[in-house]
Amino acid sequence: MEKLICDGHTLCYTDHGQGEPIVLLHGFCGSSEYWDLLVPLLSGSHRCIAVDLRGHGHSDAPLGAYSLEQMADDVLKLLDELDLPKVTLLGHSMGGYVTLSFAQRYASRLNGFGLIHSTGYPDTEEGKEKRLKAVSTIQTEGVTAFIDGLIPGLFAPDADQTHPELIQRAKEIGYLTPPQGAAGAALAMRERPDRRDVMSATVLPLLLVAGEYDSVAPPERVFTVDKPNVTQAVIQGAGHMSMMEAPKELARVILQYMQQTKNA
Repeated sequence: MEKLICDGHTLCYTDHGQGEPIVLLHGFCGSSEYWDLLVPLLSGSHRCIAVDLRGHGHSDAPLGAYSLEQMADDVLKLLDELDLPKVTLLGHSMGGYVTLSFAQRYASRLNGFGLIHSTGYPDTEEGKEKRLKAVSTIQTEGVTAFIDGLIPGLFAPDADQTHPELIQRAKEIGYLTPPQGAAGAALAMRERPDRRDVMSATVLPLLLVAGEYDSVAPPERVFTVDKPNVTQAVIQGAGHMSMMEAPKELARVILQYMQQTKNA
């Protein structure tokens, strides 16, 4: 992996392919490895940069609460370091929240942006309580126990029968999340504002991807804006993890969107 120092902390990322740059941001307790099946399908025609967000993967995990703004600023520093004036930024789940923070403040650095199984809504009060419960579980029972409870519900209901190896792979990635990283990110998501206005106001090409069986970010919470610059896609048969469950279909959607972005 490549490394960059951001505010005294190490940020790690992978960089594959050539062409129009796509930056991929993973979800909570994931890493750049979430995209391992997708990147080869995109990197033949695009430069794909997959980031380990603050507190995840091989990047450093500072103590204390994080903010989505910090994570977005880390991405900005990476773009500056790589001398990339503009990119297309695609975020999965928590990575989508980071993407919206970035788009709100640094739109001039984007050719377009997208949410993959993510939403502009803030946490509900129930959701905020679940974040605190997650932190408590991580602190008292450990990351392994938390991941074992989290990951199966991210996949389509029958995935334990049809793709048990994908669930196991996602768990193995999650086990590597430092406890303070998982806790810090959970608190960051808890404090995020409603950013549906960022989506409705943007003139940039916007991609919204939902999974047919996603119980975490169901289509009605993903598709909150519908206008000419917005591309909406439902990945049939997928839950919250289409980059693993249906990488070919997700790649098709992204490549089609990228072509539209190029023509915009």
